Amino acid sequence: MIHVGLNHFLVVSTILFSLGILGIVSRKNAVMVLMGIELILNSANINFIAFAKFGNFGFQGQIMALFVIILAAAEAAIALAIVLNIYKTFSTVNVDEIDTLKD
Repeated sequence: MIHVGLNHFLVVSTILFSLGILGIVSRKNAVMVLMGIELILNSANINFIAFAKFGNFGFQGQIMALFVIILAAAEAAIALAIVLNIYKTFSTVNVDEIDTLKD
C-alpha cells in the first residue's frame, strides 16, 4: 500500500509551479499567461493544504487556500475584462504585439 506523504504533495506542487512559470514565460497569448498564473496559485494552494495537514497547523492552511481561491477568482474576472478591452482596441491578444498604451 502506498503512503502519500508531504513529499508527494510538494512534488506535484513543484510541477504545477514550473508549468505555470513556463506558461507565463513562453506564451504570447494573454489568455495562456493568465492560465499560467492560475497554475501558480493552485500550486500555492496545494502547499497550504499539505502543510496544514502534515504540519498540524489546524485550519490555517485551509483558510489561506480559501483566500487564494478568492484572489484567483477576482484576478480572473479583472484580467479577462482587461484582455477583452485589449482585443477590442488592438484586435489581438498577443502580448508581443501590444506595444502602445493609449486612451
